[in-house]
Amino acid sequence: MTPDRKGESALGRGLDALIRKEKPKKTEKPDVKKTKTVKKKTPVSNSSKSKNSSKLKKVSKTEEDPNKIIVDGVILEVRKNPRISLWSARSAAVLRFLKNTKPAFSISKEASALIEEAVQQKYPEIWEMFEREDF
Repeated sequence: MTPDRKGESALGRGLDALIRKEKPKKTEKPDVKKTKTVKKKTPVSNSSKSKNSSKLKKVSKTEEDPNKIIVDGVILEVRKNPRISLWSARSAAVLRFLKNTKPAFSISKEASALIEEAVQQKYPEIWEMFEREDF
């Protein structure tokens, strides 16, 4: 049996139905004439060509900095979700004890202050990269 026959279903082909891949059905392509875009060319003088090429070189140099790309991605990610997860049973016990013994004690505020201080001391160069950001 050939799977190319029109109207043939997988039922009745046995093992062939499990092993052979069906040919993808042809999908209708959108009309190219409707989605066609027109680009206008503007004349460029030689002096402006050299200006444009120097601008392109400057742009490509800034795009090559991998840290800038990473920093921008991190900033976007942190603005969406500034939370981090920690696993420390002893720290959790201490903070919960304080919450139960001190009025108006906030585990989140205390944990944030402690971790910010520790991260700033351990990674001062990286900390400076994000100091000017308003999260």
